[in-house]
Amino acid sequence: MTLKRTISSAFTLSLLLALLPAGAGALPSSPPGVVEGARTPAGAPVTGPLQQVGYDQRLGEQVPLDLAFRDEAGRPVRLGGYLGKKPAILVLAYYECPMLCDMVLAGVTGSLKTLSFDVGKEFDVIVVSIDPGETPKLAADKKRSTISRYGRYGTDAGWHFLTGRQEEITRLARAVGFRYAYDAERDEYAHAAGTVFLTPKGKISRYLYGIEFAPKDVRLALVESAGGRIGTVIDQVLLYCFHYNPEMGRYSAMTLNILRIAAAATALGVIALVLFLLRLERRTPRPVEAA
Repeated sequence: MTLKRTISSAFTLSLLLALLPAGAGALPSSPPGVVEGARTPAGAPVTGPLQQVGYDQRLGEQVPLDLAFRDEAGRPVRLGGYLGKKPAILVLAYYECPMLCDMVLAGVTGSLKTLSFDVGKEFDVIVVSIDPGETPKLAADKKRSTISRYGRYGTDAGWHFLTGRQEEITRLARAVGFRYAYDAERDEYAHAAGTVFLTPKGKISRYLYGIEFAPKDVRLALVESAGGRIGTVIDQVLLYCFHYNPEMGRYSAMTLNILRIAAAATALGVIALVLFLLRLERRTPRPVEAA
């Protein structure tokens, strides 16, 4: 009798947890702090070009597909030519950047190396220079070094390093909410650090901020951008457990959803245990009672 009451109580508790509303009990998100150029380390307001730097998220908006650029071989291309079938990771940078752009590209490449997805197969990477004075040769050199860092044979066709005119660069930057500024005194561009994820139709899906990108965040952003057409059942479960936080520019754990899945698994385990015990009880011969 004690065993049956224990099993019944555990099952009831698990079922109640599983039936709780999905949005209840979510942990509050921390304030954003990964967009470079917002404030100094001491917290004081910055001055100069950095005041204009940042990201304005435009989730769900369409990027102009007719934008004309030149690829790393100097051929005229349009942004829409790289979209249509696969999602894409868009990086706005410039190839002669003294430090930050290389750190962003290294962060993207490092995360992609850990994924089972391949560039050019499940998604593309599009890097666009924000400096209209840069040439396809610079783009080709940067592509060569990035692919070498990625280290996967046969993925060249999935990497695109573009240059273009100021008008086209400005339209793309405005479309994705990328705010940057030219610092004439230092002959450099002040800009934010991050990446933009595009759907196959060219709509903005996700933003990830910073110079290091958690492989989990990159994978989930790609799965969401592809509309679930890539990835596994496990990815769908992870999307249920992790929610995209637009302020942080990353995925945060939905604690209650994780508990609900654990409760459902516990409930299934309890049911399986009950069925096993019932079958065992039926198969076990009872002792013959004394006359």
